[in-house]
Amino acid sequence: MKSVGTPLPQLLLDARRWFDEALVATLEQAGMAPISPTQAQLFAALDEKGTTVSELARRMGVTRQTAHQAVHSLIGMGLLEQVPDPSSARRRLIRRTGEGAAAHLEAVSVLAALEGELALRIGRGPVDSLRAALEAPRGDPPTLRMPSAGVPDPGGAVQ
Repeated sequence: MKSVGTPLPQLLLDARRWFDEALVATLEQAGMAPISPTQAQLFAALDEKGTTVSELARRMGVTRQTAHQAVHSLIGMGLLEQVPDPSSARRRLIRRTGEGAAAHLEAVSVLAALEGELALRIGRGPVDSLRAALEAPRGDPPTLRMPSAGVPDPGGAVQ
């Protein structure tokens, strides 16, 4: 079996951290109130018309409590608001305030500039290839068969 370097999920996490740290530092340098990478991720996970805390937690891959804490800190900063869900009297939606929408647009602009900076560092071709690979449909996550040696069989997906 071919030796593998750093596992791909770790490389993706490291790349995500590079973007998160650069985004947070750039926004803070521009005079915005400091936010955490989790708060920035929550902002990106919001739908324009609003999203429930439970759905935000699912999209972010965190507990409902973690999402709830991030939401309430951003509400306290005036970037998010909680409104009734028109489709359910029991649910509340989280959405950006006017100030939050402006901050989101600024963050999107910074992320585009960071992607450009990455292209300067590693080349436009690799960045475009990475984007294409990550945008390609992957289907549902598979469950792999584990042979007796304990190493997954890459061709033995079980659906």
